[in-house]
Amino acid sequence: MTGSVVEDRKPPIPFLARIEEGVLAFVLAAMVILPVVSVLSRLLRGKSIAVANVWVQNLNLVLAFVGAVIAARTMAHLSLSTGELFKLDPKWQARISRVTSAVSVAVTTLLAYASYEFVKAEMTMSSAELPGGIPAWVVQAVMPLGFLGVAGYMAWVGNPDWKGRVSSLIAAIAVFGLAFVPEGERAWVVWTGGFGLSLAVALGAPIFVVMGGFAMLLFYGQELPTPIAAVPVETINLVTDPNLPAIPLFTLAGYLLAEGGASKRLVSVFEEWFGWLPGGIAAATVLVCAFFTTFTGASGVTILALGALLLPILTKAGYDEKFAIGLLVASGSIGLLFPPSLPVILYGVIAQVPIDKMFMSGAVPGILLVGLLVLMGMWHARKNGVQRGTFTLKPALAALWNAKWEAAMPVLVLVGIFGGFLTIFEAAACTALYAFVSEVVVHRDLPDWPSIRHVFVSCGTLMGGVLIILGLALGLTNFLVDAEVPMRVSAWVGAHVGNKLLFLLLLNLMLLVVGCLMDIFSAIVVVVPLIVPMAVVFGVNPIHLGIIFLANLELGYLTPPVGMNLFLASYRFEKPLTLVYRMALPFLGILVIGVLLITYVPALTLWPHDDPNAGSGIDFESELVEPAGGDEPAELPLGNLDLGALLADDDDSAAAEPVTPAPKAVKPGELPLGNLDLDALLSDDDDSGGK
Repeated sequence: MTGSVVEDRKPPIPFLARIEEGVLAFVLAAMVILPVVSVLSRLLRGKSIAVANVWVQNLNLVLAFVGAVIAARTMAHLSLSTGELFKLDPKWQARISRVTSAVSVAVTTLLAYASYEFVKAEMTMSSAELPGGIPAWVVQAVMPLGFLGVAGYMAWVGNPDWKGRVSSLIAAIAVFGLAFVPEGERAWVVWTGGFGLSLAVALGAPIFVVMGGFAMLLFYGQELPTPIAAVPVETINLVTDPNLPAIPLFTLAGYLLAEGGASKRLVSVFEEWFGWLPGGIAAATVLVCAFFTTFTGASGVTILALGALLLPILTKAGYDEKFAIGLLVASGSIGLLFPPSLPVILYGVIAQVPIDKMFMSGAVPGILLVGLLVLMGMWHARKNGVQRGTFTLKPALAALWNAKWEAAMPVLVLVGIFGGFLTIFEAAACTALYAFVSEVVVHRDLPDWPSIRHVFVSCGTLMGGVLIILGLALGLTNFLVDAEVPMRVSAWVGAHVGNKLLFLLLLNLMLLVVGCLMDIFSAIVVVVPLIVPMAVVFGVNPIHLGIIFLANLELGYLTPPVGMNLFLASYRFEKPLTLVYRMALPFLGILVIGVLLITYVPALTLWPHDDPNAGSGIDFESELVEPAGGDEPAELPLGNLDLGALLADDDDSAAAEPVTPAPKAVKPGELPLGNLDLDALLSDDDDSGGK
């Protein structure tokens, strides 16, 4: 995938750009401060600040859409790497831009309208308020405004000339004509629209466009159509999940470290402590990359931030340049199984598997994959006569002391989470604050406000691109669940795949393809609900399945022809893409061995658990939201919004009282669209409160 880096572009309206970036920085700062204050209150007064959690969840929604707007302005939305293959002469590039922009603007405008309908219904049908007396719809209004801003920037910035901008405007208006196609005669619209979306995303349109577009098309084309407002409902459900704020907060910590001087200090530590070993510099490279990837996820930050620093060190030590670049490509996503890995957190949220058990289970497989790369570095060093350094205790201790703040950070995370002192997102907030103090106050690597703002905006922009994909992908996933696709696929697999070993092999092959075509976050949201019921058929533990899934997606990032790390390495090291393919293949081969061991030796993953069936999975048999406790239905994580009352047929629903300000989480993928009366929500009946 591409688009993970904020590009330096002159904004169309500089004043508006400054407001957007200021709001983004403020929201991220508030998301850090509120949980930390709550933790301090619990330590000092014995009582947490309950409203802090609610506000952090809702601020995550604001972060997602403000970040998405800036990503559209800077053309930093995540897109398939296949778009890079179509960079032809300027004339063809302009034509391709017009196509991708028109499709993107049309879909995003429709999403803005769907979000507007939802927010309008909330304004008229619910009296729900957030802590402080602020109506819930005030925060939710960021959705239609955000989608509208994304559409506007895509139409303006995404086109090289007025022809493209006019085409995008026409597409945005024309898409509303779909409402006049009679029900039952919409199959041709679904097939035509699906082909157009697939073509656009292959040419470089953002991934969120195909996710949101397909979700709305499929709901629209049902025999009894579900209003497209179902898609933004799902976006709110996921983005405001209680555990999801951990993703942007841990990412912020990673960005602070990468933009500061932490990388140089950590490289120095690993050089001093491991440089005397055969392949010691290669081992240091792998370990440093793994450290950063645990905080930033597989976002490309590791290669882009560390590549220019580590490549000269490797070549100076005597490593062949081709080997060095291949090692960096392979190491760019190697730390995904270690705490506080963002994909592990998201997998736990989607698959309803305990996140702490996932972290424990990922330790040995993660060490195995890291060890294979280290062994490959040692083999290369011996074969090519790379000189070994010498170990001297005093410089080694001095390097460790100089990097003591960064070295202590994983300890803070592990003790906080596994010691039971902090929740996942509280640990993320404390880690982000710790990184801020380390880089800004102690080391002063980020000495002024512009450099700090750049870190906050870069992190928020990436997260905007990721979170909007996750929310819209959940809308697509919910259609698949509502249509019983996972159950049908699992039944077919159970009938045609002979045994568990063959199933696991086919799963590995499928996930390799998924890993090179989709970013890891949207792959988790869309693919996990499909493979969990299949795994249940063959008795695969959901925790083991999660480690297999994530390990395969690590490989997908360096799988030709469109693995994201390949394109990022080509960009960073200014090498032809085909040459990068050849550099990465040996490392892909050795890591495949590791993934096969993880797949076929479950003990590597499940050894920490006494219960071999530890962890739960998604209940695809149920079409109803499972009770959160007692006989009461589970509450949706929308601040204190009572969505059940909002979408009910009962006329008294408009007078529903706000629920408690500490929402329970709904299992993602289980929102029962069959029970949501969105037809009433969006009908012309005055009693419904909607259109």
